[in-house]
Amino acid sequence: MAWISLQSTMNISGRDKVYVAALPFTAAMEPFQSVTSALHGLHLWDLQHFVVIIKTSSPPSNSEASVFDFQPEDPKNVFALALAALPGTLLSRKLTRLPKRRCWFVGYSEEDSLDIALKFNDTWETDWRMGIHDCRNYANGLVECLTGEKLVLERLRRRTAWLI
Repeated sequence: MAWISLQSTMNISGRDKVYVAALPFTAAMEPFQSVTSALHGLHLWDLQHFVVIIKTSSPPSNSEASVFDFQPEDPKNVFALALAALPGTLLSRKLTRLPKRRCWFVGYSEEDSLDIALKFNDTWETDWRMGIHDCRNYANGLVECLTGEKLVLERLRRRTAWLI
């Protein structure tokens, strides 16, 4: 059992690590960032915003991780999020380290992960609708392209208590 945990944290040569994390929406300004952070802080699975993180195995980027996510263009109106289809946006950014909480290793990608993610984004429809076409669908789809695993969030939900 200890070997499995150790194996999931080691880089296997030529394979990029793929993670899923629950992070707050990226809202541009206060007080909206505080509202999205507060919703995230409730720890309810259905209120989490999921992102895909790729940690490449090749230098020089092996010290950074790339985050890919899909969210409403304007996450300020929390009530509209639940009621309507909204314009969405695909975001990508760099992290210097992985989140310490609510971040799960989900597998390896044997191909150029960053290239796969960018191609996936090129084909992703950006109309955002909560529960129908949102960050969960995006994370499931991108992880499937990267690792081959379908519906990764369902596996994580079963494995993780409802309070994360």
